[in-house]
Amino acid sequence: MKEKETCIAAIKNGGIETKLSMFLMGFGNIVHKQKIKGLLFMAAEIAYIVFMLVNGIHFISMLGSLGSVPQKEVWDEAQQVYLYTRGDQSVLILLYGVATVLLSLLMVWGWRGALKSAYKAECLDKSGHHVNTFAEDVKSLLNENLHRLLMTPPMLFIFGLTILPLIFMICMAFTNYSKIGNHLMLFDWVGLENFKALFDSNSILGSTFWSVLGWTLVWAFFATFTNYIFGMILSLVINRKETRAKGFWRFCFVLSCAVPMFVSLLIMRTMLQPNGAVNVLLRNLGIIAQDASLPFFTDPTWARVTVIVINIWVGVPYTLLQLTGVLQNIPAELYEAAKVDGANAIQRFFKITLPYMLYVTTPYLIVTFTGNVNNFNIIYLLSGGDPVTDLASTAGKTDLLVTWLYKLTVDKQYYNIGAVIGILTFIILAAGALLTYRNSKSYKEGEF
Repeated sequence: MKEKETCIAAIKNGGIETKLSMFLMGFGNIVHKQKIKGLLFMAAEIAYIVFMLVNGIHFISMLGSLGSVPQKEVWDEAQQVYLYTRGDQSVLILLYGVATVLLSLLMVWGWRGALKSAYKAECLDKSGHHVNTFAEDVKSLLNENLHRLLMTPPMLFIFGLTILPLIFMICMAFTNYSKIGNHLMLFDWVGLENFKALFDSNSILGSTFWSVLGWTLVWAFFATFTNYIFGMILSLVINRKETRAKGFWRFCFVLSCAVPMFVSLLIMRTMLQPNGAVNVLLRNLGIIAQDASLPFFTDPTWARVTVIVINIWVGVPYTLLQLTGVLQNIPAELYEAAKVDGANAIQRFFKITLPYMLYVTTPYLIVTFTGNVNNFNIIYLLSGGDPVTDLASTAGKTDLLVTWLYKLTVDKQYYNIGAVIGILTFIILAAGALLTYRNSKSYKEGEF
């Protein structure tokens, strides 16, 4: 019986003690020989009511205004100093309000569980069956209810450390919480104004958003498929029967994975500076003039190409490992049958190898594309989002949405716009990933 149907049945068919459990949680359990369990339900309800009376109702009531009393500076004649009165802090009001709402939803879930438990105890008791004691319920957590014991702590952490911050961030997108207008202590609800400002291509903020979004998608496409193509070529070459010392060649390419990525990126950034090792070497070889340097991070086009090329060097070893395993699992009988039918190497690749690889690695490609959209490390550690060609803009030519979001929140303190960008990034990635995967052969022909 489903949970909703069980609760409805408890309300319709339960006895007076079960019906009273709707208002006094655990009462039905106490009546039907489950005193400790009933008292725990009752204690949880009392604790919730006390919290709501002391703080909860106030937190929820303040959500509508997010505070109205500013901090004031008052001169104290006796001490000859300025004293600061405590004003409202909208951030805490919003956080406590959202936490109270989520706690209330959690309490509703607990109420449903208590009502179900009371009805189950009533049915067992009236039918003459054994009603579990508290000790037996605890013991069952190590047997048939082990999943509840193991899943409850992770769910509580997810609730408190993932769901609560996520909803808090979503709410932030509908406020004017930013350094603009000094809205860092007190801020208000502004509805969809932040979304309108971001979508307005005629404003500096809007034009920056569309520019950064376009480059983010271009970067993610090239960063994903260049790694995939070059990794595929390497894996095919190394995996050939004619290639000797396969393990050695794989070791050479995978060796870079042993070095922390941020170390490699910082070294490359140093080497590609105007007076770095690369430009100095080119000057000494006479390839460029003595007073010149290649604009790896100072020219927009050069900077974008540079980060894509370095990403290939960093990412190809991981793709090589993925595709090597796929190639080794393709049945050899398929190739032998194709040879008998007269298929050449190119035909075997496009008819057998490539379809099989794409079938297996489509989820990997989707995850990689999503990771590249949010690839903070490579962009921030290599170019820092530079070069900045428009001083009025808050983003550089290599900034992705995620690095621009970081600058807006940490450097500029435009938290509301940063929240909007975070929401839009999630929507774009979630919609794209779902549509792509559901239309792929991996989903349609797989056992999902």
